[in-house]
Amino acid sequence: MKSLKISFALIVTAIAFTACKDENQMKANESLDAFDKYTDSVSNVAEEKAAENWEAIETKYRELKMNAENSLSAAKDKVTLQTDFDKTSMKYEDYKRKVMSEKEKNQKTAMYLSLLGPSYVNDDMQFNWVNKNNILSVYQNFVNTVQKNKDSYSREDWDEIKLVYEALDTRKNTVEKEGLSSSDNLKIAGLKLKFSPMYTLNRMGAKSEENAEAKK
Repeated sequence: MKSLKISFALIVTAIAFTACKDENQMKANESLDAFDKYTDSVSNVAEEKAAENWEAIETKYRELKMNAENSLSAAKDKVTLQTDFDKTSMKYEDYKRKVMSEKEKNQKTAMYLSLLGPSYVNDDMQFNWVNKNNILSVYQNFVNTVQKNKDSYSREDWDEIKLVYEALDTRKNTVEKEGLSSSDNLKIAGLKLKFSPMYTLNRMGAKSEENAEAKK
């Protein structure tokens, strides 16, 4: 009788253990399915639109990914699920790279517009839209904007600003030959004198702040 009770207990334990494993497997399947469906739906969103809402997208993705990882660790059949999990993760990371590229492009466009004014045209830094009639106003907008926002620019921002400034200067050399007035040329020279020390001092300050943050 005692032997029978022990056998019965073992059977009950085995059934419970099997049920638990089946439940873990089911949870893993459900979590992975939710993770996969979310990634598929996000990947169908245009990169430009996703860039505008990326923080919310990334937060939800991390939540679902963590759920999938946790449930996967307790699953019985991990091989197939792990393969699917890795494929979904790779798909998201590939999409993320595209969105980050789009986001960076949008940020640069916004910076260029602020620096160069509403007349800005994206022509790969050739500045063919800048001419003898508007070049002074472009320089004025550029220097005024930098003056206004100098305390908020990062070191990378200052590097980008320098690239824009140098490209604008290159265009100025051409505009001078196209009839830039002496009066406007003199005013531009004054703006350049104002920008140069402002760039040097503030970029050094931004770099120092970044180094200090890195040491914390």
